[in-house]
Amino acid sequence: MVIGVRVQHRPLPRRPSAWLKIALVGLFLTVGTTGPTFISLRTIGAGESSLLLFTNPLLVIILSRFLFGSQYPGRQWGGVLVGIAGVAITLASPVSMRSGAWIVLGGSFCWAVSTLLIAQWKIPIDVWTMTAYQMLWGGLVLLLWGILTEPLVVSLSWPLALIVLWLALMGSIVQFTIWFFLLQREDPGKTSALLFLAPLFGALFGWILLGQPVHLNVAGGGLLILVSIILVQWPDQSARLKAG
Repeated sequence: MVIGVRVQHRPLPRRPSAWLKIALVGLFLTVGTTGPTFISLRTIGAGESSLLLFTNPLLVIILSRFLFGSQYPGRQWGGVLVGIAGVAITLASPVSMRSGAWIVLGGSFCWAVSTLLIAQWKIPIDVWTMTAYQMLWGGLVLLLWGILTEPLVVSLSWPLALIVLWLALMGSIVQFTIWFFLLQREDPGKTSALLFLAPLFGALFGWILLGQPVHLNVAGGGLLILVSIILVQWPDQSARLKAG
């Protein structure tokens, strides 16, 4: 993607501070979110991992309020409390109490931090350039992390190639480009709230493709998190009346 950016002569940041900000985004988003997510799958299922990772919208609301003084109505705070209850129910089983649950929650926290940093900084940079260079920096850190912690043994196969290709194109390039595009134009809390679909798809495909059971506590916790994020996302009627 970096090669494509250079070939197309996409604008590059000129200030060292902008490059530093891109590196920090890559550290929190690509490294701090992707790394813990994959590691968590060693001890918990894909559905649970997806569910806990996408508590990110709730963390965005909480961190935005306490770090930047953002104001949110009582309905949205009620949604946050319902979401916290959903996470607590999800963690109530012996499976969910394994280390992977706490690891992926750390990844969710990193994602929330990166979201707020992008929204606060409003880096005046092309979204393709931002996506490419934050992934380049984050990818190099992940590569070093992997070399230091795991044996360099790869069993090449067509399924592995297809998985890597899917993660590179749809799970990285397309996902991050759309994400940065939306964050440049929308409120971070509102944008993050759209992620409530991801845990549902994660649990669904974990069941369909991997045969992983959806435990009652996971289903109940997921339902509460869904309700909470709908409350956070619900349009403010008073603002509409004032605008009218």
